[in-house]
Amino acid sequence: MKINGVEIDDTFAEAFPIKIGRVLITAISERWALEAAREATGFGTSVIMCPAEAGIECIVPSTETPDGRPGVYIQICNMSWKSLEASLLARIGQCVLTAPTTAVFNGLPDAEKQFDTGKKLGYFGDGYQCEIEYCNRRFCKIPIMEGDFLVEETIGAVDGIAGGNFYILGQNQPAALMAAEAAVDAIAKLRGTITPFPGGVVASGSKVGSRYKFLKASTNVAFCPSLKDQGVCVLPENVTAGYEIVINGISREAIEEAMRVGIRAACTVPGVIRISAGNFGGKLGPHQFHLHRILE
Repeated sequence: MKINGVEIDDTFAEAFPIKIGRVLITAISERWALEAAREATGFGTSVIMCPAEAGIECIVPSTETPDGRPGVYIQICNMSWKSLEASLLARIGQCVLTAPTTAVFNGLPDAEKQFDTGKKLGYFGDGYQCEIEYCNRRFCKIPIMEGDFLVEETIGAVDGIAGGNFYILGQNQPAALMAAEAAVDAIAKLRGTITPFPGGVVASGSKVGSRYKFLKASTNVAFCPSLKDQGVCVLPENVTAGYEIVINGISREAIEEAMRVGIRAACTVPGVIRISAGNFGGKLGPHQFHLHRILE
């Protein structure tokens, strides 16, 4: 299979189950909604070492938010419900409550799993907090220096998928990076997924395991161009740089759509040689995303 002359490997991305909480942050302006979202999703690239995987899903115009203000959807991802609940409480409490003019809405109000995150944050009000109805939902109102902080009483979560991915392999670093940027920009227009790494792009793709027993992951040597002379890199000579796009999502369908849109966007950039994906023989997780099936 080829798209715009770019070879699409007949392979699949291997992904794993994860718990995902979804939050809508609104503010007086897009600037402050984004500032809060960036803070709340910081240090959230990979559960290899981060306390959570996290990222910005999309920017939402004021015409599509409950309170008529600019908004940003974010996702927080953890391996267990207990860890996710702690992450939501800490990240909203420390990064959104403290940001000017923000309010927090439940991003999954119909989900079966609901955390009482807003009620617990209310204790910051030192007894002066109160429950109110706002935008036809139940909120906790917490007095703060600028006025009041509003947070919906519950935050919903679902069983999601982490680690959907594809590799962009280019004839040089600028071409591969431009293609990665195009892919991330295209995915950012969608709902339901995040690309949790810096700018949505992974420069240091990893594999499961290591020759060092104390590490559970290490550099993916098969895709490291500088290791061609050592015989461990599988890349052809005309590929000198590559990037990985990792995608987490609230459903399989959301991840497939993000992969499809991202790959097609990457294939519009001159200098892209191949598109591939990362899988590890079932060592990472049970979910498989076959590139050819997705792109058909």
